[in-house]
Amino acid sequence: MTEPSLETIIPETGFVDLLDGIAGGFANFSSAVLVSTEARWPKRFYFRLHVEADELEVQLDDYGARHNSAFCLLTELTASIRGFASAGLSLTHLVKRIEGYGVFKQMDPATELMLRDGLEQTRSFVQASICCFIEAWWQECETRGFGLKRGVTPPDFLPEARRFRLPRDLGNEDLTDEDQRIAEVASKYLQAVEMLEECGLRPEVDPKTRRRMLQESCTEQIARVFEATMHNLQSAYDTYIGNTKVEVEDIRLRQLRGYISTVLHMFEGVTHLTHFVERHESGQRDDTVEAPMSKLVDRDTVQDLILNKLLAGVLVALKAGVPLAEELLPRYTDMQTLDIELPEHLSLHARPASLIVGIVTFHGTPVEMEVDGSTANAASILEVMMLVGSNASNRIFRFVGDSKPLHDIRRLFEVGLGEEGLDRLPIELGYLRR
Repeated sequence: MTEPSLETIIPETGFVDLLDGIAGGFANFSSAVLVSTEARWPKRFYFRLHVEADELEVQLDDYGARHNSAFCLLTELTASIRGFASAGLSLTHLVKRIEGYGVFKQMDPATELMLRDGLEQTRSFVQASICCFIEAWWQECETRGFGLKRGVTPPDFLPEARRFRLPRDLGNEDLTDEDQRIAEVASKYLQAVEMLEECGLRPEVDPKTRRRMLQESCTEQIARVFEATMHNLQSAYDTYIGNTKVEVEDIRLRQLRGYISTVLHMFEGVTHLTHFVERHESGQRDDTVEAPMSKLVDRDTVQDLILNKLLAGVLVALKAGVPLAEELLPRYTDMQTLDIELPEHLSLHARPASLIVGIVTFHGTPVEMEVDGSTANAASILEVMMLVGSNASNRIFRFVGDSKPLHDIRRLFEVGLGEEGLDRLPIELGYLRR
């Protein structure tokens, strides 16, 4: 006997009756912000819009509205409002906090003005675009006779509560290995700068060239990698360095976090706006959605803001923090030199080379490998193998870097470079088994 389906197909007229309950929260708030007297929306507007739009989008997807001709545009507009609200939340948060981050201290007036204007132009565009999306959302409801009614009352919020804070009496103790954590954050900051510079992004006024550049060097996937990189840096800082004695004693640490946070919030904006562009350039959306969406927001304008405002701001903010990171790195790094000879019965082929790279990557601070005057970044398997391959007869290796990774590299050589099996490695090198 065939089991009955757990899903029931309902007519579109039946779903219209459900829509009022599903969309009630979003409908009330979205219509309210349209009549708001706030010229520059505060963070709470964006936050509430994101929450309401996200909840509505989930429920519309649960009912299959995205794949129904009567409701697909409504769903797409809801998704766009949700994404732009996330971008607006990040940018508004940054605009409010950027003075406290101290990132302008290392910038000349022209660069500071460029960054400020870029942020404000993008924030203003995001707010205006959300208004266009909301207006289109309501027009779609009215055109199809969905029955939802616009509200006319401005957003009703409680006054902002005064903020109180208890005395800080925890977290001021010395951290174990704090110098290592600081050096790791500074080192990874510099790596992030190199990684972004290698993408070759630069300001571009020609729309076709700009589009090609973004498609090659800053897709949504790439933007999310950069965003995650900066998020991990900020998390590492807050976990191991924030609210400690060393942070209080060295004001440069909070300044470095300011650069990290600035770049993180700008990349959040880049990610959400890039998602919107790619979503409507994939060719997978029906013309029922594509045609009206293309009239609401000009994609060339979005890409102009992504590249020439946000990413340009990311580059100048990152570079402004480079001298600070370079100043902190040697201060919190115990620089040493290790000269070591490779035993006759061993060779430095790919597997042991990868273990050296694993040690350097694990500790997170830069180590330079030198053979007969030529050098390589010991965190790069490609550079290490090229260095060893071009000096095949040389058995003397020099490593320059922090004492901790150098200690582990020495131990790796002492136990035969792991050639007897990773399970035979000493406990202190156990992380190489993962």
